[in-house]
Amino acid sequence: MNYQQQVYQIVSTAKFGDLIEFCYPIGYSHWGVYAEDGYVIHFAVADEGQLMSHIRNSLQVMFPVCGDLLLGETMIRRVPLGEVTVPKGARVSINNTCHTFTPSTPEEIMLRCNALLGQVFQYHLFNFNCEHFATFVRYGKAVCNQIPARRKNTECVEATAIFKDFVICKEPTHYE
Repeated sequence: MNYQQQVYQIVSTAKFGDLIEFCYPIGYSHWGVYAEDGYVIHFAVADEGQLMSHIRNSLQVMFPVCGDLLLGETMIRRVPLGEVTVPKGARVSINNTCHTFTPSTPEEIMLRCNALLGQVFQYHLFNFNCEHFATFVRYGKAVCNQIPARRKNTECVEATAIFKDFVICKEPTHYE
């Protein structure tokens, strides 16, 4: 099945809050959260100047198996699933079974998505990445299971705290 067929299959079966895994041919994955209507919310390239854009594009030409290279700042974006930049040979699927946590309610997931959408973060491969983001949105805990030599399903407390701070700031206040 080609990539666009995989995207179509996900769009026709995914539910809000599902984890979307983009498996790259070089052995790691990019993660996002399904936002309905064919959209995914994920760590994406932030708005950047011409120099950084040129550097990123040059690196992507040299390393075409990497998809979007997340260097420095990233931005949480909502984009059509088929427009996420992935390398040739990537596979995309719904993967809610890679982590051993209970999903949050749709309301909690929506609150996290809305609070984090458009926010700019400093990307860090080991401590603050796209899988940390996606698992925080779905479970309320930032976890990354693809880092070698790290225990699986272990919360990254620092990443959780950073995301949580943004969500708390955006929560509506109720006055009695």
